[in-house]
Amino acid sequence: MDMNDVGERGLVLLGCGKMGSAMLAGWLASGLPAGSVWVVDPHISDWVGQTGVHLNAALPDDPAIALIAVKPQMMGAALPQMQALGQGRTLFISVAAGTPIARFSAEFGPEAPIIRAMPNTPAAVGRGITALIGNDHATSAHMALAETLLQSVGQTVRLDSEAQMDAVTAVSGSGPAYVFHLIETLAAAGEAEGLPAPLAMQLAKATVGGAGVLAEEAVEDPSQLRVNVTSPNGTTQAALDVLMHPDTGLGQLLQRAVTAAAQRARELANG
Repeated sequence: MDMNDVGERGLVLLGCGKMGSAMLAGWLASGLPAGSVWVVDPHISDWVGQTGVHLNAALPDDPAIALIAVKPQMMGAALPQMQALGQGRTLFISVAAGTPIARFSAEFGPEAPIIRAMPNTPAAVGRGITALIGNDHATSAHMALAETLLQSVGQTVRLDSEAQMDAVTAVSGSGPAYVFHLIETLAAAGEAEGLPAPLAMQLAKATVGGAGVLAEEAVEDPSQLRVNVTSPNGTTQAALDVLMHPDTGLGQLLQRAVTAAAQRARELANG
């Protein structure tokens, strides 16, 4: 199975909110014909309506892929629409947070190949990262195809087991919110030191955004990059003495935050 097969047999996208729309834009930009895509969503945006994809139409009998991108609380109402496809030939890919593979196996049958994926919101600007894990029926070809589809919005990584998905959710799935809050608080701190609010926010956004790109593109790891910018007894060192305090520093705080997110992910997955 490859992208040519997807073009011929079709792709069903169940749910086309922000994440679904970001993926759809990537697929169309990479050459997937709009006529090969069926979108099922009660709320179609103006942009999706202008792409030429099939909208809430009768589904193909044997699509190559059914990609599930609805919110977890909508799953119960949405999945029955896909039951007829669970004959073992359609690959199911879920990007719905907190919904385990077992839930889809129960819905689509024991023969269905299923891949669970966790993307994150930077996918909207092509800078996402998605972790994937498949069930026993998801072949290497299925995994490669899922990676091709999801790389349209950023990087992909494969997990060793589904048990790792809760930690992935806590680090990269929820992680953009932690960074947005860092920007908020950095700007507020700058404002408290006398900067005009718009200037403080511009500085915070550009600093966090630029540091993120540098961290990804530099040969050195982030620890070395931190050392590179830290002069002994300088201003950065004064700040890091606070941020890296062993008891009250950022490391302890983020550990607690990620643990809380992972624990909540486990609770949601277990119903």
